[in-house]
Amino acid sequence: MTISHLPGLGDALAKKFNVLGIYSIRDLLLHLPIRYEDRSSSNEINQLSIGEHTSIQGQIIKTEIVMSRKRMLICTVQDDSGIIQLRFMHFYPNMQQSLAVGKWLKAYGEVKKGKIYFEMIHPQIQVRTTNHDFDIVDTERYTPIYAATYGLTQTMLRKFIHLALLLLKRNPTLEIIPNTFIAGLPSIEEALHIIHEPPLDADIIQLEDGSHPAKKRLIFEELLAYHLSMQITKTHNQTLLATPIIPNHHYITPFLQALPFSPTRAQNRVVNEIWQDMAKNVPMMRLVQGDVGSGKTLVAALAALNALENKQQVVLMAPTEILAEQHFLNFTNWFEPLGLQVTLLSGKLTAKRKRECYESLESGQIDILIGTHAVFVEQVKFANLGFVIIDEQHRFGVAQRLTLWQKGIKDNTHPHQLIMTATPIPRTLAMTIYADLDVSTIDELPPGRTPVTTVVLPNTRREEVITRIEHACHDGKQVYWVCTLVEESEILEAQAAEVAYTDLQSLLPTIKVGLIHGKMKPSLKQAVMQDFKQGQIQLLVATTVIEVGVDVPNASLMVIENAERLGLSQLHQLRGRVGRGSAASHCVLMYQTPLSRTTKERLNAMRDSNDGFVIAQKDLEIRGGGEILGTRQVGIADFKVVDLIRDQHMISAIQNVSSYILTYHPESAITIVNCWLPDRAKYINA
Repeated sequence: MTISHLPGLGDALAKKFNVLGIYSIRDLLLHLPIRYEDRSSSNEINQLSIGEHTSIQGQIIKTEIVMSRKRMLICTVQDDSGIIQLRFMHFYPNMQQSLAVGKWLKAYGEVKKGKIYFEMIHPQIQVRTTNHDFDIVDTERYTPIYAATYGLTQTMLRKFIHLALLLLKRNPTLEIIPNTFIAGLPSIEEALHIIHEPPLDADIIQLEDGSHPAKKRLIFEELLAYHLSMQITKTHNQTLLATPIIPNHHYITPFLQALPFSPTRAQNRVVNEIWQDMAKNVPMMRLVQGDVGSGKTLVAALAALNALENKQQVVLMAPTEILAEQHFLNFTNWFEPLGLQVTLLSGKLTAKRKRECYESLESGQIDILIGTHAVFVEQVKFANLGFVIIDEQHRFGVAQRLTLWQKGIKDNTHPHQLIMTATPIPRTLAMTIYADLDVSTIDELPPGRTPVTTVVLPNTRREEVITRIEHACHDGKQVYWVCTLVEESEILEAQAAEVAYTDLQSLLPTIKVGLIHGKMKPSLKQAVMQDFKQGQIQLLVATTVIEVGVDVPNASLMVIENAERLGLSQLHQLRGRVGRGSAASHCVLMYQTPLSRTTKERLNAMRDSNDGFVIAQKDLEIRGGGEILGTRQVGIADFKVVDLIRDQHMISAIQNVSSYILTYHPESAITIVNCWLPDRAKYINA
């Protein structure tokens, strides 16, 4: 039922609700408070503190419209202890009349310092004729505060949510979860009433931290809905057909013989898991996660060769042009000696080059296509796409991945799909986040990798760092200097790469300095990276475009400027560019003071650990599941109540309940998913 069924909610107002993602009554009921405010008691004006949010109550002694830079309405209120002024920059024409001298007023807002008296700017107000009119006990002690948007006030939100709750009371939903699993928890109707309109005795702290039974009920059901949706997706995948692909080692054997090293045991184990999946007549849906430098690219290459020697085309999609170019160079060096054609498709190619690529792809001349978002366009058509590889999957939207996968559907057969990520997810969460995928983990680094020593320094010690760079370069080592912006910005204080490049050139005249950033032409970026790889550039100034995919074993020192601006996983990805050779390697995290407590935690975690799984867990704890997992990008549910870190202890029980419902009440499973995740169906196979 749409929100337009609520009385007084017309089309214009509905559009404002739509901005918040609210289209149905269900959406409205699940638009939960972000916090609560206790407005039940008032403070004396002379006891107020600047910055506190509180209620005051007093009599209006003056109301006037004044002209400053713009018209504003100022209402002066007095109680027995003092005077406060309420300031309104936006007001309706008859507001001055409604705030007439002699009336009594109750206001809630933030206390600010005024020229003479305390002030509140745009407080929420109630106006009464006499002081005694406020003595009527309110039915709600705690006022819920919701995420809002322009033109949609808290009062409006509370009004229409109240109407939705009345509608729910008149039309109660049937309980679809067996009582065994929800014993001691309220019904959905009761839970929603408690959360939106807390009773006088409600434990507001429990409501806010998720431990209240009403909140637990919603958490339980939302987590269950998500897990059920993933299981339904996985079951659906098993009904699809794919071409079985079995290794014949026509390409694989010579490829392995030409390698200057042997794959690790972990790489071999994961490759065998992939090959076993590809040999089935259902499409493989496998995620490979591994720490920075664990060798995921080699695993992808061996999986791709299996498809290629079975006359299937392969596409590898990367999130950035520099990573796509890096993959192109690697796969060209590996595959061209085998007689395979590798082609790069990116948005920066000329129209003519793109047309040539499209034609060769559709005719089957191209064996493996490597590209960025350019591979999504309609003109990209394959002769026989049998294998899709997505690198750094969290950078892509689900709809994009689905579009690419669908390009390989032919005669009702579907391509196999391999997803790779260097953002490891702790096992408990992976069991939920990737419940529709089979997960392989490369848990071993290739031999010869050296642990990276990380130090955290304020940027006031920049000169020491530059001296250290000079010594490293004179000793034959190479260095990265990472900046967080390409150009100067007044808003962000991060050093721009171009400015840093110029500064470092003048400070280190005997050192060959290079520059690379995302706005450079692909040919120039490639030339710079090649010069760095070959040692012709000693110090490479770069933006975070080098976060993934760049492999220069002689680079043993990295300086990350304004490290406080980056998340833990991104810092760990960047740090993974050093420590790829046998030399002792170091990473210097330079920060701008002062640091927040959270930022100190983040930088200390980097200093204390090189383990990607430890880093990922810490990042989850600090920033929460939505941040690190990229929920909006990945298509993971944009959870309304669930906090994956806080609620991960429930995952094991949820899995048991999910299995029971799918086995004995499959129709209930669909109902639960449709209630919480109505758009989930579009993400099947993504």
